[in-house]
Amino acid sequence: MKIAVLGAGKMASALVRGWVAAGAIAGSDVAVANRTAMRGEAFATEMGGVYFPAIADAVNGADIALVSVKPFAVTETLLAAGKALSPDCLVLSVAAGIRLRTMEETLPEGIAVIRTMPNTPALVGAGATAFCRGASATEEHAILVRQLFSAVGVVVEVTEDQIDAVIGVSGSGVAYLYLIIEALTDGGVRAGLPRDASRLLAAQTALGAARMVLETGEHPAALKDAVTTPGGTTISALEVLEKAGLRGTLIEAVIAARDRARELA
Repeated sequence: MKIAVLGAGKMASALVRGWVAAGAIAGSDVAVANRTAMRGEAFATEMGGVYFPAIADAVNGADIALVSVKPFAVTETLLAAGKALSPDCLVLSVAAGIRLRTMEETLPEGIAVIRTMPNTPALVGAGATAFCRGASATEEHAILVRQLFSAVGVVVEVTEDQIDAVIGVSGSGVAYLYLIIEALTDGGVRAGLPRDASRLLAAQTALGAARMVLETGEHPAALKDAVTTPGGTTISALEVLEKAGLRGTLIEAVIAARDRARELA
């Protein structure tokens, strides 16, 4: 299965490295086109694939075209791919804010388009991806997308009206959690821990909490209550977080990311 990577940025690189590591695709089947030749050539070489200066050459004969350029460059990229795309090629977009209709109107008629919103933990097999289908995308295309993205994490199908909210929760949300891990690390240092030990404990705690939610099926509130004893340390800490408005701030962050995605459209 040949995959053309149009834009070898952080998101595409994380996905493709994750797919190759999981055995979902072969590195030798990766074709890369990138604005910066040095970066594109380096990524293609790393994967064992081929770099093409021209987008049309990269997509020629491709089964999948992964569009991972900045939103403002999506239309230009699709126009450059144009008629070089096979009629059976599936176009996968990871560009925030660019709607299916915009891409379908730019491409030759009948080309299947699926819009995805993954996140960078796909690199380590722990990604979270949502997708929505264009008018020409079939159930077979959806199955292929589920197979690819489930190889590097979890995947859910949503409507296009919902995918901007996905950006706020998981697409951008991974950065919120990095900030929380960084802050917990600094808190541990402030409390007297060595930085390396504090970072390890903070990161593992975030990982463990996430796995508890996913593997037990319990509501996060119930899991929180299970470690909150009367008059104990946790309730004292939670009081500080509630007074600081952590819950409301995170909700507002999700909405801000969603709204920005809509502006990009």
